Amino acid sequence: MKIIHIKWTFIIAVTGIFILPGCKKYLDIPLPVNTITGASAFNTDVSASAVVTGNFMNLFNIGFLGSQTTNVGYTTGLYSDELQNLDNTNSTNKAFYTDAVQNTFTGPQWSDLYSKIFQVNAALDGIENSKVTLINKNQWVGESLFNRAFLYFYLVNLYGDVPLALSIDYKVNNTLSRTAMAKVYQQIIADLLQAQSLLSDDYKDGSSAITTSRARPNKGAATALLARVYLYTGDWANAAAQATAIINNPNYQLVAASQTFLTASKEIIWGLAPTSASGFVIDYKMYNNGMPNPIIGTNVPKSYGVIAALSASLVNAFEAGDARFTAWVRTVPVASTATTYYFPNKYKTNSSGTESYVMLRLAEQYLIRAEARSQQNNISGAQSDINVIRTRAGLGSTTATTQATLLTAIAKERQIELFVEPGHRFFDLKRTGTIDAVMAIASPLKGGTWASFKQIWPVPANDLLQDPNLTQAPGY
Repeated sequence: MKIIHIKWTFIIAVTGIFILPGCKKYLDIPLPVNTITGASAFNTDVSASAVVTGNFMNLFNIGFLGSQTTNVGYTTGLYSDELQNLDNTNSTNKAFYTDAVQNTFTGPQWSDLYSKIFQVNAALDGIENSKVTLINKNQWVGESLFNRAFLYFYLVNLYGDVPLALSIDYKVNNTLSRTAMAKVYQQIIADLLQAQSLLSDDYKDGSSAITTSRARPNKGAATALLARVYLYTGDWANAAAQATAIINNPNYQLVAASQTFLTASKEIIWGLAPTSASGFVIDYKMYNNGMPNPIIGTNVPKSYGVIAALSASLVNAFEAGDARFTAWVRTVPVASTATTYYFPNKYKTNSSGTESYVMLRLAEQYLIRAEARSQQNNISGAQSDINVIRTRAGLGSTTATTQATLLTAIAKERQIELFVEPGHRFFDLKRTGTIDAVMAIASPLKGGTWASFKQIWPVPANDLLQDPNLTQAPGY
């Protein structure tokens, strides 16, 4: 596979600052004079930490989370029923909007995720084969295993059966075929269980000192992602058990909806710290970007670089009086078109360091446990968990009293609670088997058509040429 065959080299600035672009671009950059390379990257805890830190920085700075055109929340939102396109002249936006999926638009996520996995595998290889004793080895290995599990979670949910690359041997990687989703999930679970055993309950910084920052994963983050993975694989007992471990952990508390995404929020289990030049969460740029409210004169949202708004179906899903609508949705009348648009407003500022890019939070764990309990016919337990979320939203208790009605209620709560957070809605529609029914209605409204095979995205054509054992997703 073209995207994972490059031999590895690391660059680490002596100052400890580590920035690693995508593999192909990275190899085109000459070595700075103040760097160390290769196996030397793992000769000290400081340098090993820099490698691991760089891999986390890259989650946010580039690729499937860091670029608007490839951001997984944005692209899956446009592709599903969450977002509507406001700019049909934008080729990427239009392609997702009309669900005319081609590998030109889905390939960047594939390539970026595998590039990041390759970097993590290289870090794991270097740490495990270090010729010195790394005092904080457990942290560096645990964080890297968590990172790999996180990346594969997105790969398998976007692309279905995917090649399982666990080494840095490009001769092996270049001939991998697709691995069944079930086996990929087994690897994700194995990585997370090992990470859970290695990581501390405390949050640690790059020097392995205890910190209040939740920008690096700890044992709680591994537990929370495990709960999600068990839910996705239908292991209800383990999903409930892992979610319960987080819910009972005093480190995590639900906070007011208006405070949820602030860096100091106790609801955050793991939230990436923006480290790009802007220093703020990309969602602010995608959905706000200083756009006034109301928009007057001849201007439209596109005038401010905002080209996607919430769909009518999502806006209409909110109940009257829902505090999440007040806190997380921005209502913007546009004078020139006599139209009112609704925009995601979970991230409200371009002030550096004010908000974290939240990947895992406590509210999801209540919804995971509610769904797992419903599947186990624990009706009262599921109701209790749903009501915790509804109470925070200022709503009354759920009226659902059966397994079927509870699962429907939970799906709606997830739609409202987790909207435009990376991939949730698209993945929920797929795993619950409701995507065809939803998209049969949503696609014509977007100007497109829907076919069931489109729930799995195609891979880049170049990778099919590079790897003789790699096959295209069915239907493309």
